[in-house]
Amino acid sequence: QVRLVESGGGSVQSGGSLRLSCGAYGDTYSNLYMAWFRQAPGKAREGVACIDTDGRTRYADSVKGRFTISRDNTQNTLYLQMNSLEPEDMGMYYCAASHFRPPPEWCLLSAYYGSWGQGTQVTVSS
Repeated sequence: QVRLVESGGGSVQSGGSLRLSCGAYGDTYSNLYMAWFRQAPGKAREGVACIDTDGRTRYADSVKGRFTISRDNTQNTLYLQMNSLEPEDMGMYYCAASHFRPPPEWCLLSAYYGSWGQGTQVTVSS
């Protein structure tokens, strides 16, 4: 099973930027369907962005135009570039992987992913 390790979280002021990374180990990364999720205290985990093996992406409405998901198959790494951060973006961010293609319109549902990282914290101050 693939092991996922996130990094890049931190504290920024509102309007700032962060880039999260997720390294994948122990599997053929190019065959994996990947996604970023986040969870704020007291709230349910929500899908932020997903990317398939061909690089097609999908985003939650709340982050469209501000976040960009990308993957580097040569480095076995998933990225999330986050710009114009808002306090509402604060939470623990997790990357997730699946060996099976989720239906594109549902790729932001956590049930489709079987492997998860430990998370990286993002804090945004107003």
